[in-house]
Amino acid sequence: MTHLTRRINRRREREDGFSLIELMIAITLGLLIMTGLTSIFVKNSQARTEIERSNRQLESGRYAMTLLTEDLRMAGFMAQFNSYGLIIGNNPVPPPLGAGLAPDPITPAMAVMPDPCATTLANLRNAYFFHVQGNDNATAVPTCVTDARTGSDILVVRRVSTCVAGPVLGAGCEAVIAGSPLFQSSNCNGATELASNTGSAMDYQSHFVLDSDTTLLIKTALNCTTQANYRRYLTHIYFVANNNVGSDGIPTLKRAELGATGFTIVPLVEGIETIQFEYGVGTTANSAQVTAYTADPDTWNACAGAGCLFNWTHVYAVKVNLLARNVERSAGHTDTKTYTLGLKADGSNNDFGPYNDAYKRHAYNAAVRLDNPSGRVTP
Repeated sequence: MTHLTRRINRRREREDGFSLIELMIAITLGLLIMTGLTSIFVKNSQARTEIERSNRQLESGRYAMTLLTEDLRMAGFMAQFNSYGLIIGNNPVPPPLGAGLAPDPITPAMAVMPDPCATTLANLRNAYFFHVQGNDNATAVPTCVTDARTGSDILVVRRVSTCVAGPVLGAGCEAVIAGSPLFQSSNCNGATELASNTGSAMDYQSHFVLDSDTTLLIKTALNCTTQANYRRYLTHIYFVANNNVGSDGIPTLKRAELGATGFTIVPLVEGIETIQFEYGVGTTANSAQVTAYTADPDTWNACAGAGCLFNWTHVYAVKVNLLARNVERSAGHTDTKTYTLGLKADGSNNDFGPYNDAYKRHAYNAAVRLDNPSGRVTP
């Protein structure tokens, strides 16, 4: 073999590809790198998903609290009408309250709390002064509420709209919906418009009109000539439903809203597991000072009969406790926490959990001053 031939053979040997062993090593290293990158990608994706779930949970809880607290701050808003400023003759005095409360003079004689789902005008006229009404642990679910979650409270808020519906439409306000209840109060002090305060116990109704017929809204403004403005009368019933849509199993904060044809249930916030309320009751006549909180004014301070109704008219603050959970389960997570959502009616902790499931939860709480009813009795 010549020298040239040997050089050519060596060059061919150098130009040959990888050996099988080298190729297998390269593939193995590549797979290891890809496995590492995939693992990092999966973990980052899972972390991002958990962050998104946590953000949704936080936003849901905050939004639910905002809805509840803002509506509570408006509870009892009746525009120019001051329901605490009238004295009604022949109004039977209910049994005295244990803490010495006197009945509000505007309150007509009633034996039981009004049905929040009753839509007759007579019922609405007798219920408007109950600015808030509640049911502890959903022991008696209103008939217009469906799929209510066991153990979660139900809250009723009554007020009028902040928008003027007529006779001149307020800026940015929607027009009157035919058949919806409307509230109009008189600013005229004329004897021809207001009934005597020393007659029937129903004389107080001469100071306002609550009706769905706009032709009956004839109360006047301060000059006793111009038609007074009127607003939509609102009743909002807040509750937690077991499901959002159908039987999806997603607990959801919902609201039954009074409209022209009765109540309509509107879903508000998914993932709200329970709401619990404590009501701040004033115990001093002609004062809005809150001296006690109770989860159930219907039984507070050993009240009896109609006396329990007046506990509600003296509610000047509400503590809101809310438990929100993720809509989806978190892999590898077990919720072993116990959540204290205020106090029960007997004064013990109102505890929930441990749930021992894969849902992450967060508790929220707030104390809300009811400016309208408390402002009317503040000297």
